[in-house]
Amino acid sequence: MNKFIIPFFLITAFLVVGCSDDEPKNVVNEIKMSVSAETGTYIPWGSDTPVECMLVMSEDNPGVWEPLGFNSIKWFTYERGHEYYLSVERTILANPPMDAPDRTYSLLRILQDRIVTKPEIPVDKEINSEEDIEYYDMCPFNKYAIEKEIIVNENGEISYADGHSLPSYDNARIWLKCILDKADPNWLKFNKIPYMAIYSFVLSPLTDEIRLVRNESSGPMFKEVIPESEFAHITQSMKPGEELRYALILANVYKKGLQKLEFTIKKQ
Repeated sequence: MNKFIIPFFLITAFLVVGCSDDEPKNVVNEIKMSVSAETGTYIPWGSDTPVECMLVMSEDNPGVWEPLGFNSIKWFTYERGHEYYLSVERTILANPPMDAPDRTYSLLRILQDRIVTKPEIPVDKEINSEEDIEYYDMCPFNKYAIEKEIIVNENGEISYADGHSLPSYDNARIWLKCILDKADPNWLKFNKIPYMAIYSFVLSPLTDEIRLVRNESSGPMFKEVIPESEFAHITQSMKPGEELRYALILANVYKKGLQKLEFTIKKQ
């Protein structure tokens, strides 16, 4: 009886070895990758809240900036205001986890690291009041929304009214959320470049000056809307329960107005 058992196991082992060559394998390549000085957003698995991230462009997908988490490139630390050109090892997973990306990255070399300074944003005409801001074409229209109330305590910690914490003063952002209904007959038109919120005119209750800031890909940085002097006033001079009302007039690439959004800063 042993004469039959031994060949059976040998045949089984042969089949296992033979089939293993057909199993999918990870694809590993060295690629070049650009990392933008500007950031973007993505929605993590299982969440509906946008999270800030890097914007990267791979050499095999030129012209397309894609979101990538800040910690998604092993051994690489992203610094704001820096533009990078990297050599990375990309592994495309044959069997990725269901709740994770299908590829991983590891830094091989930093080929270029350049500090990008933000230039002054020129405006064609002098803007001294809200009435000086011209609206574009079919604007204003209701495309974007922001949180209506932001809480700041005496320690400079920032949160939404629902208790959701924001990053530090230097890293917090005022998120612009697109709420335009896809059933709107002008949905395609309103998503073209002339209707994208590239800039914001900031109307502050603490000054008559109207400032123009860049929104980047997901909204203006908190510190550009509320500069250090105003933030210091909020944290040090305001009493608990006091509020300040700010307004943003979103503007397109031509610096023409799109929509006015208001929010309050409340001292905790």
